[in-house]
Amino acid sequence: MINKPIYILDTNVLLYDPESLFGFQDGIVGIPVEVLEELDKFKSESSQRGYHCREVIRHLDFLRTRGSLRQGVDLDNGGELRVVFDDEKAEECFIPYKDRIVDNKILLSTFCLKVKGCQVKFVSKDINARVKADVLGIETVDYVKESISKEQVYKGWRVIQVPAVQLKKDFPEELRQIADTGKLLRNEFVILESQHNPFNYRLFRYLSNGQFKNVDNLQLKWALKPKNVQQHMALDLLLDPDIQLVSLIGPAGTGKTFLALLAGLHQVLIEQKYEKILVSRPVIPLGPDIGYLPGDMQEKLFSWMQPVYDNMEFIIHYANTGQFGVQKNEDPREYGYYRGRKQRSRKFTTQEFIPSLNELIRERRVSLEAITYMRGRSIPYQFIIIDEVQNLSPHEVKTLITRVGEGSKIILAGDPHQIDSAYLDYSSNGLVIATDKFKGQALFGVVYLEISERSELSRIAGELL
Repeated sequence: MINKPIYILDTNVLLYDPESLFGFQDGIVGIPVEVLEELDKFKSESSQRGYHCREVIRHLDFLRTRGSLRQGVDLDNGGELRVVFDDEKAEECFIPYKDRIVDNKILLSTFCLKVKGCQVKFVSKDINARVKADVLGIETVDYVKESISKEQVYKGWRVIQVPAVQLKKDFPEELRQIADTGKLLRNEFVILESQHNPFNYRLFRYLSNGQFKNVDNLQLKWALKPKNVQQHMALDLLLDPDIQLVSLIGPAGTGKTFLALLAGLHQVLIEQKYEKILVSRPVIPLGPDIGYLPGDMQEKLFSWMQPVYDNMEFIIHYANTGQFGVQKNEDPREYGYYRGRKQRSRKFTTQEFIPSLNELIRERRVSLEAITYMRGRSIPYQFIIIDEVQNLSPHEVKTLITRVGEGSKIILAGDPHQIDSAYLDYSSNGLVIATDKFKGQALFGVVYLEISERSELSRIAGELL
């Protein structure tokens, strides 16, 4: 009888993290032969799942040079790996699931080991598979390499109530006191709020070594400004060239995508700090999709990038009709921010209108790209916006961040409450994990936006639904 615990890995665990093969050093990692057959179906995909599949196969191919995968191969971490075969199923192994689908075959292999007296643990990211295993009396666990609870999520700011008289000082005493505690992280914001009037406050950002930045009103060339203190904090990070990585976390309508695009446009077109804006987001539909989309890559991406188009049109409209105004006898529709109209091609200056998004794309000032094609690239001197990051795994986020080249800045935006990926949740998605890993770094800042500015209906829906 085997005395060590046997961890039976489901296919989805290997596709989620290829290194999971080496994550159980206290026992034996068991791979049912049905899992190998499932991996064979995904190995030719060009997606992240296909890449992970090929990584797993390469690991197994290397391990088989050390010995028989059927008899077991010793791992460097002190564990062991073996492939579980169908012929190990005993006659007394009976499960109530009749369909001969792969999931049930994997459960049957696991159950047979349990019948033989082995200490078996079924590891899967499929909730229903874990439920079915539990019905059979099999101990089940979710594979969570890294996890952050909702209470542990770093917001990037804190509120301290002070007497109103303290707000009139150049450097309120409360700032010195909280800095001395050592609890402040670098680039964490402090909102000093009057004890009797929450609308009377001052905003500071901690720089380290007891130094604070007084975050005053941000001056943009356009008639756009933050609507609340959280958006003010976000823009301060987005416009700071020393902050190379920014996380914007929050529910729908808080302005994550809008603020990132606004800061990107301002720094590309006005300040000319970056050569262009690169926008990308996961191609994961909300609910069943409508099948294949026609056209080339840019035409296919149009549907997925519709939120980007909406925000860009809003920014361009206000920038062109706000502070600068529409000059007499000029028709603003000629400048392209009304979709479908003939667009005039002209170079941008600070005294003229911002061209339409389509014109900015033609002039290579804005690029909309699929995350699928980001691997292997080096992206210098660009303002990079990755939207809906909650649908990416920590490994995928790592891949994206490591693409950032010299002079570039990357923004991670998303809502961990709205996850469409089958194998991610609030505590294990790439946005939350990356934020937790980078907190306190000099080149990183995060703002958790809580106040919805989209509409009163949007705010109430977020609370009630």
